[in-house]
Amino acid sequence: MDYKNLSPKDRIILALDVDTIEEARALVKELKNYIGIFKVGLQLFTSVGPEIFKIIKDEGAEVYFDGKFHDIPSTVSKASSNLIKHGVTLFNLNIQGSSKMITTTVKQAKETAKKLGVEDELKILGVTLLTSFGQRTLTEELGVNQNIDDYVIKLAEIAKHTELNGVVATAADAQKIRKICGDDFIIVCPAVRPTWSIVNDQVRVVTPSQAILAGCDYIVIGRPITQAKNKIEAAEMIIAEIEDSMTNHIL
Repeated sequence: MDYKNLSPKDRIILALDVDTIEEARALVKELKNYIGIFKVGLQLFTSVGPEIFKIIKDEGAEVYFDGKFHDIPSTVSKASSNLIKHGVTLFNLNIQGSSKMITTTVKQAKETAKKLGVEDELKILGVTLLTSFGQRTLTEELGVNQNIDDYVIKLAEIAKHTELNGVVATAADAQKIRKICGDDFIIVCPAVRPTWSIVNDQVRVVTPSQAILAGCDYIVIGRPITQAKNKIEAAEMIIAEIEDSMTNHIL
């Protein structure tokens, strides 16, 4: 996929934060013409297992597994290889798991993807810092005595040097990451909330327009669409906002 020339629709990653296959299938069926990629996170995966990947792909939709792998190198590399065998070629790792974990995983993932003939589709992202984290959590609880913005940039540099394809990071960090990591580096913006949506449990939140104008390639949206009374209308409103932003920003 040429992600730099994506349509507004294809820039949307919808978080399937539900508990059952039935709920997930219904969302995919209803929204597959309005959403580029469907995100499977831990909530859904631990409820229904890898069967959900096949269901999404059978609908002709793309899958993004948001597992934030963080373990010893051999465990993460084997888990990533298993994901690819299930047909998932877009997923993420926690950068804080160390460069050794990442390089070991990238190597094995590429080998598995090559054997299955999907090496051109493989994209592995690094998670910088969760959007529920603020400076106090980073400093007082994790003991990291560094400005949160500088810390995120440092993690992005690790992602680049270990040959990850991109990162999950907020719009506030996107321009600095782009400058350091280059135009071919994928930036996925989480915690996106339209102005008409409730913020909920995340601290660092931006609108679709802010994310696109900052240079993010993809935006992750969940509840503003999945909990809307008219889900298609909500998706169309977000597509329109992205399209409007793209006319004012060269991606």
